[in-house]
Amino acid sequence: MTVQEIAEQSLKSLLASLGFSAEVEITETDGIICLNVSSPDSRYIIGNDGDRLDDLQYLVNRMIQRKIEDAPRVKVDCDHYRERNEARLLEKALSLAARVQESGKPMKMQPLNAYHRRLVHNALQSVEGVTTESEEGDGRYKRITIRRV
Repeated sequence: MTVQEIAEQSLKSLLASLGFSAEVEITETDGIICLNVSSPDSRYIIGNDGDRLDDLQYLVNRMIQRKIEDAPRVKVDCDHYRERNEARLLEKALSLAARVQESGKPMKMQPLNAYHRRLVHNALQSVEGVTTESEEGDGRYKRITIRRV
């Protein structure tokens, strides 16, 4: 079985066990496998701020790793929730970067999880005149400071 097949089967099994009926669409972009769930119960699958999606994604990836040792990570989305959220986050980061370039004053973003911090750091690497750094600390959510170089 391929990673995509294992991922789809694992996600469908989890959703069925939770009592959800759903369709799963598989896409692969830039080597990232994404499973997008379509369901009339999408708000329950997404959860509060995508928490349930995070949980499902974690479980699917663990299930894949049990069968394929060095499998690539799989992203789980529901009705393109993550896609829209990530686009808004990157738009906000680019807007803050432009304000930092203009004013010269460092600005902090809202606390972000590791995945979202990585997205912001990668997106702002290509922006001239700014740099990013994450706060030190132990928590799951940390702020990114955007500074002018």
